[in-house]
Order: sequence, then C-alpha cells, then structure tokens
Amino acid sequence: MKYLKLTIILLILTAINVNAQTRKNNFEISKSIDIYNNVLRQLNMYYVDEINPAELNESAINAMLESLDPYTVFIPESQIEDVKLMTTGEYGGIGSLIQYSDGKTMISEPYEGFPAAKAGLIPGDIFLEINGMDVRGKMTNEISELLKGTPGTKVTLKMQRLGEKEPIVKELKREKIKIDNIPYSTVFDNGVGYAILSQFTKDCARELKDVIVDMKKNHELKGFILDLRGNGGGLLNEAVEIVNMFVPKNKLVVYQKGKVAEHNYNHYTQHEPLDLDIPLVILVNEGSASASEIVAGSIQDFDRGVIVGQRTFGKGLVQNILPMSYNTQIKVTVAHYYLPSNRCIQEIDYSKKNKKTADTLAKADTLGKPFHTANGRVVYEGHGIQPDVKMEPELMSTITTHLYAKNLFFKYANKFYSEHKSIKSAKEFQISDKVYDDFMQFVKNEGFTFTSNSEKEIKEIEKTAKLEGYLDEIQPILDQAVAKIEEEKTKDLIDNRDEIADLLKYEIVSRYYYQKGRIIATLEDDPELKRAFEIILNQEEYNNILKGTK
Repeated sequence: MKYLKLTIILLILTAINVNAQTRKNNFEISKSIDIYNNVLRQLNMYYVDEINPAELNESAINAMLESLDPYTVFIPESQIEDVKLMTTGEYGGIGSLIQYSDGKTMISEPYEGFPAAKAGLIPGDIFLEINGMDVRGKMTNEISELLKGTPGTKVTLKMQRLGEKEPIVKELKREKIKIDNIPYSTVFDNGVGYAILSQFTKDCARELKDVIVDMKKNHELKGFILDLRGNGGGLLNEAVEIVNMFVPKNKLVVYQKGKVAEHNYNHYTQHEPLDLDIPLVILVNEGSASASEIVAGSIQDFDRGVIVGQRTFGKGLVQNILPMSYNTQIKVTVAHYYLPSNRCIQEIDYSKKNKKTADTLAKADTLGKPFHTANGRVVYEGHGIQPDVKMEPELMSTITTHLYAKNLFFKYANKFYSEHKSIKSAKEFQISDKVYDDFMQFVKNEGFTFTSNSEKEIKEIEKTAKLEGYLDEIQPILDQAVAKIEEEKTKDLIDNRDEIADLLKYEIVSRYYYQKGRIIATLEDDPELKRAFEIILNQEEYNNILKGTK
C-alpha cells in the first residue's frame, strides 16, 4: 500500500511538472511572437530603405529552423511542386537534368522517352531563350522553374548547340514526368537477379515486387541483389513494404518514438512474403540514407540477407509534412525510428550539435551501444548501418578529381557524340587508345591545369621560410621540388589511364543509351557487385555471414 501511495504521488508530481513546463513554453512563445511582431513593425516604419516583409519573414523562419536539424524546413508556396516530386517522383516538365557550367545553363542528361529527348535535345545544348525570354546567365533553379508546368502546355526553347553556328529552336509539349524508381534491373548470366532502387517514392515497393515476380517466373533465380547505393530515402511505408517481401507477416520492421503520442507508431509487415529463402544481398554506401537504412538495417536485424558496401549515412529521424496558412507547409522532424533490434542508427545528436566539434570527432570512429540480430550477431546503434561485408570505397586520383571538377568528361563526351553517329552496345563499348589519345589532346587544348596539394604545401613553406629568413637558402631546393611535381603531373594522364578511361566510357555511353546505358557500363567494372556474386553463389559463405561465424 505504501508503494502504491508513493507511485501515485510521483505520477501527480510528474503531471504538475509537465503542465508547468507547458505553461512556461506557452508564455515564452507568446512573448517571442510579440517581440518579433514589434521588430518587424519597427523595421517597416523606420528602416532607412524599403524592406520586403515577406522575404524577412522567410529568412527569420529559415534561421530558426536551421538551429534545429537539417530536415526541419519551411516550404513556401513556390516550392510545393518540389515536395510533390520528392514524394511521388512526378512533375510536369520536359524531362531532363540541367547543369550550370562556364556561366551557362545547359542540358546535362535528357530522360529517355520524354519531351526533351523526343525533341532531339542533347547534353551540352545551352539555353538562350525560354518562351521568348532571354535566360542567358540564369542559374539552374531559375531555368527549372520556367521549364516546369502543367502537362499538355507548350514551351518554346532557343538553344545553342556545339558545332552549330545558328541557334536551334524547339517547341516541346510538357508531359507528366515520372522518374523511374527502378532505372535498371536484370538477371545476369550467372542466374543472379539485380535491381537498382533510386528512391522511395509512391508505389516503388509494388514496382520492385513486379520486377522480382517477373524474374522468378522467367528464370531460376540463384539469388537477388538490391542496390540502394546513393538512395537518400523517401516514404517510410514503402520501405516497410519492401522488407515485407523477404520476411514473414506480422514482424515489427521499424518503430518510431516522438514527443507526441500520435507519432509513436509500430510498423509491422502486413502481407505474406514474396520469398523467404532466396539468397539476398543489399548494396549500400555513405549515400544510402533514411528509408534505405530501414530496409538494410531491418534485413540485417532479421538475418535475412547480407549487407555489402560502406557504412550508411546515419539518418534515424522521421519527418512529417504539416499544412500551414497561405498554402505553405513545414516539414518537421517528429520522431526517431528504431530497428527490430531496438537500435537507432542516427549519426548526429542535433540536440548537442553546438558542443565543441572535438567531442564529435573523438566519437566519430567509436562504436555505439551493442544490440543483437535474430541470430545473435552484434550490431551497434548510431553511425548508420555497418555492412556485414565492408568494401573500401574507390577513391579517384588527384588528376581525375580535377578533370571531373572542370567538367572535361562531360565536354569531351559532347564532342565525341557530335563526331560519331553510333557506338557499340553499352556493355561492349570501351575507350580505345585512339579515343584516349584524342581525349588527352582535348584536355591540353582546353588549357587544363591544376595545383596539387604538394604545390600548395610548398607555397606555404615559402611563406614561412620568408618570414624566418630561410627562403634564399632553400629556394633552389623548393624550385627543384616544384619542377619534379610538374614532371609527374604531366604523366598523370598516362599513369591513371584505366580510371580516367572508365569515367570517360560512362559519360560517352550515356549520350547514346541514356541513364540505363550508363548503369550497364558502370556495372561491368563494379567490385561490390562482383563481391555480391561471390557471396550469393557460395552458400556456405552466405550462411556463415548470417550466423556470425565469419
């Protein structure tokens, strides 16, 4: 009885504290709104120049939200269509990626089968006018807004094309553009199925299920690889549906916990699975986030498949989009999510992000609290999903990085496309010595130069040596070092031929076979895909990984 009385007293005290905190917060909110309104009025009355209250208001809101986390954002009316694109993968437009380079906005990659491609627009075509409006010098976001519109409406483009003296004019009819959730899928000659999932938008789970059902119908599948590399996430319910394809009904896939009770929710599998036995590998990297991590992490916790690649991004937060006045919205982080092992894989604690970065850096490579999978394997909270089979990421050489940064792969591919009507299939095409020599000459003609980190360090040494009075003595040695570095830099295009040729191949192939061709060419040289094959086709290794005995 004494214990019961004590419990009741504690509950009453807790309720009193909560109500007191709520009243305090409500007062602070009212106080802050009053101060903000007065500041805005005073600025409007007395500031020396005319102000734009709407712009100031949006700046204030954005600054406030930036102090919380990167995912809690204000969505003005002008960006509502962008939200629709994130959730549905659909928008009205011409169907093309665009980029800004050398002071010009241009087509970078038209989507196969959509208005831009059907009208014959190609990468490198520069925007001059849109519906009679001069758009030279405008940035990609401005051009994008002008290109989007209601499906069925027309847009007239004046473009400048490489090798053409006169501009070309194209009239396009906008369409509903649906970005492919699954840009490529296949069954390889070894009997292993593969699908790359680029995003978690509406119906992606159904689309993936249809792909697998078709594979199982037409092939004797020895295994299946789901590629989530670079997939930044999307709709949580679609992630749950994908997990449900491989684990039994009524299993807890993920649960979320927030401040408000309505955001505490358990997500269970609701259907009979598609396949409980097929060997499964999921490919991930540092760009795999959110819904991708739910799929990979849940499959790992159930010991249903092997995760291969690099540590994932580490986003264990859930956002809801809430309607606001004047057709605006706010995307708010409302909960953390937890995987079947009860771990949360959130990388950064945003409530403590203002602490000294030294603390954060010190913990970056440490493991969080341990949890256990269904088979008893140890997994850890925080720091994303740690793969079962870790692969070192392929890092580009210094010269390749600079070639890429200066858009020279893109520019040469445009030149190559203007000079060659066709190439071999995406799988067969290779960069010949003749093509590579032509690329090296192209790079030279473009005046390509770069400053290596070694040269930057020598410049710093020169500055320090001058201050200390040593420069005259060591200058000959430094000059020799610079000359030697320049000599080595001229050889970099030859020494890194294989790496450079691969990137060049992918870019050229995309000119003829679009995004799908680029993927096919990339997979031919993919070490993580090759490792996934080895695991699936070696049943003993596959089982040992899932048992934790390897």
